[in-house]
Amino acid sequence: MTSQYLRFALVLGLLSSIGPFAIDMYLPALPAIGRGLGADVGMVQMSLMVYFAAIALSQLIYGPASDRFGRKPPLYVGLGLFVAGSCGCALAPSIESLIVWRVIQGLGGGATLVLPRAIVRDLHTGNEAARLMSLLMLVFSVSPILAPLLGSLVIAYSSWRGIFTTVTVIGVIGLALVAGALRETRPPEQRADSTLASVLPAYALLLRDRHFLGLAMIGAFGLASFFVYLGNSSFVLIEHYGLSPLMYGVAFSVNAASFIGVSQLTGVLCKRFGLERMVRFAVTAFAASMLLLLALFLGGMDRADGMAAVLFVGYGFLGLVVPATSVLALDHHGAIAGTASALMGTLHLFTGAVVMAIVGQFLDGTALPMVVGIALCAVVAMALAWATLRTKQPVLTSS
Repeated sequence: MTSQYLRFALVLGLLSSIGPFAIDMYLPALPAIGRGLGADVGMVQMSLMVYFAAIALSQLIYGPASDRFGRKPPLYVGLGLFVAGSCGCALAPSIESLIVWRVIQGLGGGATLVLPRAIVRDLHTGNEAARLMSLLMLVFSVSPILAPLLGSLVIAYSSWRGIFTTVTVIGVIGLALVAGALRETRPPEQRADSTLASVLPAYALLLRDRHFLGLAMIGAFGLASFFVYLGNSSFVLIEHYGLSPLMYGVAFSVNAASFIGVSQLTGVLCKRFGLERMVRFAVTAFAASMLLLLALFLGGMDRADGMAAVLFVGYGFLGLVVPATSVLALDHHGAIAGTASALMGTLHLFTGAVVMAIVGQFLDGTALPMVVGIALCAVVAMALAWATLRTKQPVLTSS
């Protein structure tokens, strides 16, 4: 493994973690934000959901723009918006103002999600792409593992506003990484066929490709199960089970570590068993774990430690599903990798935001609505995987 290979994985992983960092670090602060701004749970969750929606929809612009202008210019624009939005959040005088600045922050953060995936596709396909993607996710793990803990510490020694000040600094570091450590992977000759007029036909091609859509939605519902946990766990674990913000950060980080740690086996397993076979097995085990969790809660269990143990196992299997389906979805669309990555990322986050909003309508102060949402998402992901990967389907290719 060359030093350049590792350097790219490190830089892309750090860039990929910037957008999610503004979610994960923020989670322990949700109850404190509600108290500080005099907002109810619904309005506080709205500040999380609008960020998801903005970061999802903005990818539809960054992807085609990166095919047309190269990968680095859209990163500069996105990170600039992210920094501005983060500053606004730190100074927000009301929950309504915070929501507006969260939208701006999300519009910028979308660039850090879509473009690293496109860069991976610029460099590799197949098993090598899966290997690089899993390394990228290893670095990316700094967000879900360390961010909640860092957020808890910031709250302890400062306030929830200190979280957004910290995120602002992280955005500035991201700009420095793009300027000094990332080379352009989309040469000018490859941009010639990517024009504004070609954007809609490219999206039309992708939307006609049922194989691409099936793979994208497997990852979308798999991640939606994690987003349901992400959006509701702070209220459940802190207010229902009585955990401190620091202990909540530990609990959240353990589940995230399972997801990221097991994802490092993706390259080895797909080389031995093939990507499609591995996805079918992993998504089935993921769904079985979450159905077990649901059965335990319906049977009367209401324990934070029992829930954490089953989630640890289930999200480990999910760590095999997400990078593999992303690689499979992009394999046949190298010429429009940025656009394909954008549509896939939008489907991932938009699905997660919608599901999180739906589950939020059923919150009753216990963990059961959250567990039901997690299990249903896992079952849908499994059904999509078996339908999409059951037989070899003709795919529409742009490369």
